[in-house]
Amino acid sequence: MNTSPSPRLTPQQVRRAIVASVVGNGLEWFDFLAYGYFAKTIAKVFFPTHSSYLSISLTLATFAIGFFVRPLGGVLLGAYADRVGRPRVLSLLILMMAASTLMIGLTPGYATIGIAAPCIVVLARLIQGLAVGGQFGTASAMLVEYAPPGKKMFYGSFNMSSQAFALILSSGCGYLLTTWLSPEQLHSWGWRVPFLLGSLIGPLGFYIRHRVDESPEFEALKQRLGHAPRTSLRSFVRDNGDAALCAMGVIIVGAAANYLWHSYLPIYVQRQLHMPLKAALLTTLVSGAINFFLFPVSGKLADRYGAYRLFYPIVILWLLSVYPLFWYVVADPSPARLLSAQIIATVFMAAMSGPHPGMLATIFPVQARSAGVALSYNLAVTLFGGLAPVTVTWLTHLTGNNLMPAFYLIAAALISLALVFFTRTGRAAYAERDYGRGVPQPVGVTTSHTTH
Repeated sequence: MNTSPSPRLTPQQVRRAIVASVVGNGLEWFDFLAYGYFAKTIAKVFFPTHSSYLSISLTLATFAIGFFVRPLGGVLLGAYADRVGRPRVLSLLILMMAASTLMIGLTPGYATIGIAAPCIVVLARLIQGLAVGGQFGTASAMLVEYAPPGKKMFYGSFNMSSQAFALILSSGCGYLLTTWLSPEQLHSWGWRVPFLLGSLIGPLGFYIRHRVDESPEFEALKQRLGHAPRTSLRSFVRDNGDAALCAMGVIIVGAAANYLWHSYLPIYVQRQLHMPLKAALLTTLVSGAINFFLFPVSGKLADRYGAYRLFYPIVILWLLSVYPLFWYVVADPSPARLLSAQIIATVFMAAMSGPHPGMLATIFPVQARSAGVALSYNLAVTLFGGLAPVTVTWLTHLTGNNLMPAFYLIAAALISLALVFFTRTGRAAYAERDYGRGVPQPVGVTTSHTTH
């Protein structure tokens, strides 16, 4: 076990790493979220059918396609980042996202080029999914590896703040477009604006990331090994299987809440509650602004008191609050009720999700960190986040129950609690006891898989 300290970092190096992770991640999520906000318009442009339900289902299925390839992108690009380094892969990811976003923004509609239009959109979503799949794990690894002891959760929380930053930009852009443009203008060209803006900002993110130095922990590992680290799939599963399941449990509850309250909310508000789109976008904008500031607070509290010690009571309180929140909105739909419920849900999501990047990154050793975080995160988000909108839409259509999103979130919370409780062993417990509470983890550490 190597306990040699990592090279001392200058404040400029740390600031540059944080900015590269936050700005780049925010720009990528801006592109990814824009699709969900304009799903109803995209359904008319690319998936016109005789049934509005079928059109929106096809659009949401295309939204979900991007999630199906995320685990693949996470494994491939995460493993590549564990071999060649974090900054190089982060630069590649933002170029992939910019190119795929430009494809969606420039593709003519079904009325112009026929079946080629939805095919191009599906291809673009696949590329977006691959890029986002590698994004979270690699950015989280770099932030945690740049963080000093005792601040791993706090530094990791900036990855979540970058997603909130993207939420602010995308929902704010959508709110302005739906407020200033007529429905005809929005359908004709307005919905393309966020995608075109997102693709233009891509080169800026590439420039910022390209100037970041490699993380000190990764460099220390390379020096110790004498070559780039290599981890086979068999050794990864053998050494990190329990940690991966624990990481999935940590993520599931937050992923389900995030995608239902943010990505699915505009559709739910329009179709089920018959409220204007701008009402949902305004509440989502407020939610993003709150999260942007609360995520670091949540990360700092996790560093002080222990991430898992806070995880259980927060998730249980959320589980008990979900149904009353949805009932409050559905009983008498109004923008005021929607906003107040969204603010309460946002505080819960910030408390749950702020420490997530740090929690996941500290579970895995350096040589498998990007791939481990990416695989567990993307599997959880694909199954319980990306599929949430289309699953809840189908269940609501089948049952006619507008409270179906609440039942979905309750189920996700129960699964998270069970997974974390039964798999928090070995390295997961070590991360909580030591690495997550201010003790630096030795490079490439491995621990026995005993229950704590």
